[in-house]
Amino acid sequence: MTHLDFTIAAESAGERLDRFLVDVLPHQSRSQVQKLIKDGDVVVQGRPARPNTTVHAGDVVAVEIRPSVPSTLVAEALPVPILYQDADVVVVDKPAGMVVHPGAGHAQGTLVNALLHHIADLSGVGGEDRPGIVHRLDRGTSGLMVVAKHDISHRELARQFHDREVEKEYIALVWGLVHGGRRIDAPIGRDPVHREKMSARARRARSAVTRVLKAEFLEGVSLLHVGIATGRTHQIRVHLSAIGHPIVGDPVYGGIRRHVPGPLRPVLRLERPFLHAARLVFHHPADGRPMEFTSPLPADLQHVLDELVGRQES
Repeated sequence: MTHLDFTIAAESAGERLDRFLVDVLPHQSRSQVQKLIKDGDVVVQGRPARPNTTVHAGDVVAVEIRPSVPSTLVAEALPVPILYQDADVVVVDKPAGMVVHPGAGHAQGTLVNALLHHIADLSGVGGEDRPGIVHRLDRGTSGLMVVAKHDISHRELARQFHDREVEKEYIALVWGLVHGGRRIDAPIGRDPVHREKMSARARRARSAVTRVLKAEFLEGVSLLHVGIATGRTHQIRVHLSAIGHPIVGDPVYGGIRRHVPGPLRPVLRLERPFLHAARLVFHHPADGRPMEFTSPLPADLQHVLDELVGRQES
């Protein structure tokens, strides 16, 4: 049994308990969080709670997480590049188009199904549908992810993500001119109208900070290196769209344009947002040594970028 305590910060005051816990327990789905609450494994200020309990600043939320159970998902021989593996962690380079874990409409073909094939001793923590998963990437985003191989490793990695000790750097191509050094500090929450989207104008939102570390301007677009400390759903896509520079090829947040000038026509071949998780830094959960991994742009993005540069230089 794992015991966790959380003190409600002012920014989370007024939020539903189940929604708060989904954010601070990234390896638990909302249905799993609601089950924890209904089973009496969550108390607020020492009292049993309900999923729709409203939390207040200063409240202490105590959570008991029972030992994990082995996954019964089907292992699938899907190609997933494994960059590093030891007794505690696995680092993979997720392909674009692959969903991280099973869910509605994606019972198979996920990263979890592939990991169960490639890794014999994958942690069961995170629930039957999410063994070993500590953080996620959107389906259309490629790049680096770290996966836990046992429960102790999972808890320590989850703590590092929660405490913002993990460095995550992405490469993104966006519309318009963006300068390096820009900081976007805007809370993100569920869009009140389009529930499948996130928004920087949601009434109930959680803090999120995105930094433009480097920028290279090409005519009409900018190639950015972006760093995030928080890991809100769709964070980079939402933040860049909110400042008027959506990610090229992003159909949800305004990155699709039907008519583009000749030098930019290569972007019309993109079949997903131009977003790649290129660098990941964390501390090894067993001995604390720093671990750093990088991933080059995958071929589909690199080909588009090369053609853009070539057209603008000619």
